[in-house]
Amino acid sequence: MSDNTKRFSDRVTDYIKYRPKYPKEIVDILEQVMKLNQTKKIADIGSGTGISSIPFLKRNYTVIGVEPNREMRTAAEQILSDFKNFKSVEGTAENTNIADKSVDLIFSGQAFHWFDMEKSKIEFNRILKDNGNLVLVWNSRSSKSSFQKEYEKALFDNIEEYKFANHRNISESEISNFFFPKTMNKICLDNKQILDLQGLKGRLLSSSYSPKSGEPYNKLMKKIEKIFEKYQVNNEIEFEYETQIFWC
Repeated sequence: MSDNTKRFSDRVTDYIKYRPKYPKEIVDILEQVMKLNQTKKIADIGSGTGISSIPFLKRNYTVIGVEPNREMRTAAEQILSDFKNFKSVEGTAENTNIADKSVDLIFSGQAFHWFDMEKSKIEFNRILKDNGNLVLVWNSRSSKSSFQKEYEKALFDNIEEYKFANHRNISESEISNFFFPKTMNKICLDNKQILDLQGLKGRLLSSSYSPKSGEPYNKLMKKIEKIFEKYQVNNEIEFEYETQIFWC
């Protein structure tokens, strides 16, 4: 799909139900390492359905959620309607529609790999205050367990787009170059979901590269069912992540 901003239009329901949350420790860590506090204004770029905004909103931060996808943005506005300190903005990383030098922290969860790096860096420098900070976060699937090694292989063998449409194709050197002349820092946290078979399938279907119908879908789901049956305990599996936090 040439327009990445539309990739998740038909994934919203699965995204809301089955995507992992972020460890609550993220806010504590950012408050420690960059003296973040509730007087600071946060721009959540690529805010999607609001998963990445929630940890800050629950701590009474003011968050501007910037999201280009109408369906995702509408879902976030509904889910976060009780948070009066949340503002929803239609925009992209390259054109946020946020005022110059107006935010203290740019946060992007599970989205940076879709950005045009050159254009978004210019835009981030425009909206970020001179003493502001930038944080990029991914819930990166672990490949330590036998279950997740087989899951990974199933995706790689059965989804052609998976070979290039996933965030692991963004290297740490590219992130470091994006942060330059600031120094890149990295912190990792353990994270996990407990999923039944429906949850495991839904987690996969929330990904933009997953087929949703036809023979490719049927073949992939049969493979996922076999893997789940092999590794389930009491009809559940642990789906493990390493939450990677890059900041400057």
